[in-house]
Amino acid sequence: MIGPAWVAYEVVYLLLAILTIAVMASAAGEILNTTLGFNRWVGVVIIVILVGFLNYKGESVIAKLETIGTIALFGAYLIFSFVVFTNKGTSIAQVFANWDTSYQQSDSGFGILIWTGFLYVGYNLGVYPASFFTYRDVQSRRESIIAGFISGILMTVPWFLTYFAILAYYPDPNVIGATVPWLEILKAFHPALIIVFGIVVGWTLIETATGVIHAFISRVETEFMVRKNKPLKKISKAYISSLALIAALILAQVGIIDLVAKGYELMAYGMIAVYGLPLLFYSRKLLTAKS
Repeated sequence: MIGPAWVAYEVVYLLLAILTIAVMASAAGEILNTTLGFNRWVGVVIIVILVGFLNYKGESVIAKLETIGTIALFGAYLIFSFVVFTNKGTSIAQVFANWDTSYQQSDSGFGILIWTGFLYVGYNLGVYPASFFTYRDVQSRRESIIAGFISGILMTVPWFLTYFAILAYYPDPNVIGATVPWLEILKAFHPALIIVFGIVVGWTLIETATGVIHAFISRVETEFMVRKNKPLKKISKAYISSLALIAALILAQVGIIDLVAKGYELMAYGMIAVYGLPLLFYSRKLLTAKS
């Protein structure tokens, strides 16, 4: 779609992948520190090692484990939300009734709201190329629609549940301003919930980081096959993974909040420029040609 500028896409994607892993590793360190009392670096190192190992094992293992992890996460969020809603449901209704915006007043208006949503979509564009390797078993339009519907539910429902769970504590700065708000919320309930949260969310962080690196390696291997007519060696894949993970390890020192605030916006603009806009232009050209 962008011709010789494809290299720019690969650069932006790799930077986004490294940033994503850094955020995931930083979050894992925070979770293990809060739930089990481990030093934050223990969580960061565990994430990096497991991501490297899974990329070494290959895409069939990655696809299976990501499916299991997603289902487990979905179930856990249902349990967490049920606990919060049954105990704090009236607080959620009260926030809507009062139209409370006291946590952070802003006069920026509707325009900045739309633009923020636009940027959010921008840095999530990297998810689509990263998941291409899972599409090989989708053989028909019907299967594609079903897969899209299931993926949409699994992606969206946990977000809505989290949103309403946080509203139950709005505008409490201890929850809204927490690095991982769910951890702060679950402290008031049975300790087992925090342990479950640490396990399922930790695994989700691992599979997300694994997916973005695997997708980059797969793209490099495809290019290598075109030029050399042979696949990449496992050791070469290990080198690529190691370099990306080391870069993420260094970046994770910044901290999750600063990484999200400073890095994601820049990467959003990059993905929109090298992937979002070319995709819209290319799709329009195809539709025009068909009509």
